[in-house]
Amino acid sequence: MSLMTHNKHIILLCTATFDPATLSDPLTSDLPQPDTIRRWAKALGFQQIGITDVDLSEHAPYVRAWLQAGFAGDMGYLHRNLDKRLQPELLEPQTCRVISARMDYLAADTQPLEILEDASKAYISRYALGRDYHKVLRRRLAKLAQQINAQLPHNQFRAFTDSAPVLEKALAEKAGLGWIGKHTLLLNQQAGSWFFLGEIYTNAPLRLDTQPTEDACGKCHACITVCPTNAIIAPHTLDARRCISYLTIEHKGVIEESLRPLMGNRVYGCDDCQLFCPWNRDAPTATESDFKPRHGLEQADLEALFALSESDFLRITEGSALRRISYEQWQRNLAIGLGNGPATASAQRLLAERLPQASAMVAEHIQWALNRLQQRTSTD
Repeated sequence: MSLMTHNKHIILLCTATFDPATLSDPLTSDLPQPDTIRRWAKALGFQQIGITDVDLSEHAPYVRAWLQAGFAGDMGYLHRNLDKRLQPELLEPQTCRVISARMDYLAADTQPLEILEDASKAYISRYALGRDYHKVLRRRLAKLAQQINAQLPHNQFRAFTDSAPVLEKALAEKAGLGWIGKHTLLLNQQAGSWFFLGEIYTNAPLRLDTQPTEDACGKCHACITVCPTNAIIAPHTLDARRCISYLTIEHKGVIEESLRPLMGNRVYGCDDCQLFCPWNRDAPTATESDFKPRHGLEQADLEALFALSESDFLRITEGSALRRISYEQWQRNLAIGLGNGPATASAQRLLAERLPQASAMVAEHIQWALNRLQQRTSTD
């Protein structure tokens, strides 16, 4: 997964008239039971759901301190609407319950460790290899919300897939979907962390079925140890400014030179903290066909991707989470990957040919890569 646990921006509103009388009797017989909602969710491709209340007061001090420390870097959107993030009832008035859902996304046989070890390949975070998860989860959550709404037409249901100010991992933890690990991702004993999260906010007083999950990280520090850039500065504390997912996706400008060699061939996101987590050793692979890799991106060559024109980039990333970055960022990230890769004549030629037409920002990274490869060539 990645910095934001694969959670970004989509909204759907299942409109219905709010009926205060519905809230007054939490035992009303027309409320669908958690097992019923769970059965509907499973039929729609979700592996697990949980229903929780909206009290995030235990998480609020940590979130505020993390932002105050500057760990969010350029992600200004995390500062905006903070009160709505910490108090769901402010984001969607009258909300008293949140249905948190997870869907596994790791496609089988993508060989992530082998790709990381091959410096000529481009490593793309496994969540971004298939169809954009926003589209997939949005459609499924919409159907789930509509099914519930059919039984409760006087209540409202609003579904989110990494959209708007929602504290997704905290809500999922409260809903019993797992615990927040030392790498700050949500962990589940059966599923590890290779899954997406989505939520439905509602004013229907659904019965809570939260089963608190005990933190099972124990003394393990694997995620902290393997982080290429030492971005996990302490258990449960991530300095996003050093995280490769942040650098390759969220950050729009020049990447600090001292961090570039540490990025290796990771050109979109980073999965190291997941790949080496013991809870992911037997993590299930996805059954959702939309998450299967497209265009051979799970094992693409750095040189082949760098040679793509902007129109080719837009073509192969259509309907993909890769569209979160611009072509300029794509070129910047790949230039760093090439600079960390084999000092082949073809790599140097590609970089040199692209240099005159590159923006100033990309040109800085291309020149850095050329210098690295030329130095390596002269010492071989």
